[in-house]
Amino acid sequence: MNRKATEPVCDKVFEKQALSDLEKQGKVFEGCRFVQCNLAQADLSGLMFRECSFEQCDISLVKLADTGLQEVKFIDCKLLGVQFSDCRKLLLEISFERCMMKLSVFLKLDLKNTRFTDCNLHEADFTEANLTASHFENCDLMQALFFHTNLEKADFRTAFNF
Repeated sequence: MNRKATEPVCDKVFEKQALSDLEKQGKVFEGCRFVQCNLAQADLSGLMFRECSFEQCDISLVKLADTGLQEVKFIDCKLLGVQFSDCRKLLLEISFERCMMKLSVFLKLDLKNTRFTDCNLHEADFTEANLTASHFENCDLMQALFFHTNLEKADFRTAFNF
């Protein structure tokens, strides 16, 4: 059953799905779980995710132009080279647990209170981002960039290689 583009998909679990399967579902996903989905190099532009979780997904090199991420959790995901700075800025709220995030870009994003837990952030770019009160718990920040970044009250106590 195809949904109208404006009708949200609510409280559904997508397991081992590809992008083509998601596109048929709709443009707005609320309270959904994405488990072991391969979305590598997918174009997620213009989609909206509210109160969703991505678990054990490959989301590397995705396109996120004007993608909404509100209260979205990434858990055990591969997020290589993701340009988070292309996301919709309004109400952006994301968190990461045990994610591989090499070369991801957070340029100029407002990431206040964002949690990064047990993540590999090698060469991630946080240039001009607002990381006020964000937490980097047990994160590997080798060669991560923090140029003109607001780090006020950010917690790096257990982070390393920065």
